[in-house]
Amino acid sequence: MNSTRAGYARSRRQHRHRRNRTIVLYACAGALALLAGLTYMCRQDVFGAAVKPKITEYKTERSVWLADWRWKAGMEQLGTVVGGLSSLQLFAAYFDESDRLLFTDEFRQALPAVRQEAERSGLNNLFLTLVNDIKPAAGADIQKDGELVSRLVQDFASRRKHINEIVAAVETYGLSGVELDYERVGEADWPNYAQLIRELHTRLSGQGKELRVVFEPRAPLERLDLPEGPVYVMMAYNLYGSHSGPGPKADDAFVRQLAKRMKTLSDRPYIALSTGGFDWHGGTGNAVGITERQAAELAGGAAPARDKASGALHFEYTDSSGARHEVWYADGATLAQWIRAAKSQGIHNIAVWRLDELGEESLEQLRSSGTAANE
Repeated sequence: MNSTRAGYARSRRQHRHRRNRTIVLYACAGALALLAGLTYMCRQDVFGAAVKPKITEYKTERSVWLADWRWKAGMEQLGTVVGGLSSLQLFAAYFDESDRLLFTDEFRQALPAVRQEAERSGLNNLFLTLVNDIKPAAGADIQKDGELVSRLVQDFASRRKHINEIVAAVETYGLSGVELDYERVGEADWPNYAQLIRELHTRLSGQGKELRVVFEPRAPLERLDLPEGPVYVMMAYNLYGSHSGPGPKADDAFVRQLAKRMKTLSDRPYIALSTGGFDWHGGTGNAVGITERQAAELAGGAAPARDKASGALHFEYTDSSGARHEVWYADGATLAQWIRAAKSQGIHNIAVWRLDELGEESLEQLRSSGTAANE
């Protein structure tokens, strides 16, 4: 009897357990179904159409260089583009034989006119570009002197001396900041150069000034310990030039490759593109740099061919002595193609070398600042 009651009680407990498990399972199933329904509804608008993926917007910045030796030609076009610029770089600081900064008379003549035009258009960001060219009192200039850079960055004392001179120049001329364009840096000097960037950025930012740094394609960015904060610019040109045979200053593959390397370097990376082109003398192989306007004049009304891989224009002509020439140059359509190549790798900020006898379509590329959108 007692065993019968115990068996009956056990049977009732088992029944209650099965019933409770069934209730829990149905509740879980209902919750999952509700969650799935809510997820589906969140992906639909009120008309039942799928909601589009979020669009990420990027501010597109444009900047340009104005060279001291062509400042009058640049000033002729500055007023037409300055409203679309985020900054203007004055390419005007060199070095003397004592490794001290040197400023040309052309720069001093240009600065008041440039400042007036910038203020009129509300452009507040004027940078002084330093290049490692030595201009001796007598003799030819020494361009892109790697040994000069080595001396400037070799130790703390030399860097501090250089930084003091840079800061004094920025204050004297009342500029927003400075841009370093030091090229042909020696392999052993890269760590010290990166340290100069770090120390100069700290000093400038403490005074409310900015630092920009231009790199050649050969710069070993991936192994440099670069600080956050400066604006980093990659030169995406001179794929062909005075060092080579005829060809475009850049092509899409070249621009994409360099843009990809810059993508994670900072939050405001720039790709620098170049206007104009080169005229190769067929008999000697020598190349002379020319502006877009000069190239169009040399074409003499003939329609140049456009290279698909680069978007660059090219043609041949015979000079008055009977020598054959080959010309490659960029116009507005070329710049637009290179800009698209950079944007395909996530780089939306563009710097252009340089403002000097550009065509109307090229000027339009400089005016086209604003917002770009990527899905």
